[in-house]
Amino acid sequence: MVGKMADDMVKEQIYTIPLREVRKVPAWKRAGRAVKEVRGFLVRHMKTEAEQVKLDKTINECLWEKGCEKPPLSIRVRAVKFADGEVQAELAQ
Repeated sequence: MVGKMADDMVKEQIYTIPLREVRKVPAWKRAGRAVKEVRGFLVRHMKTEAEQVKLDKTINECLWEKGCEKPPLSIRVRAVKFADGEVQAELAQ
């Protein structure tokens, strides 16, 4: 997590986010909806606002890798919540 100090960390968690529900929307909207689902999942589980969730470029690349019609069925994300309420998420290794 670039830009924040380790001292400011409040909570760090690795989540497996299911994205099966994304398959129910029209094919050309799926990857965009998957990004919204990841953000919404992190808002619920990290108890913060949507504006304070920052997704790393690697998450976006993973969701759009096969195009907009075929996002993955699930994704593993490492999320860190800081003292000011900001959540930074990156793809888990």
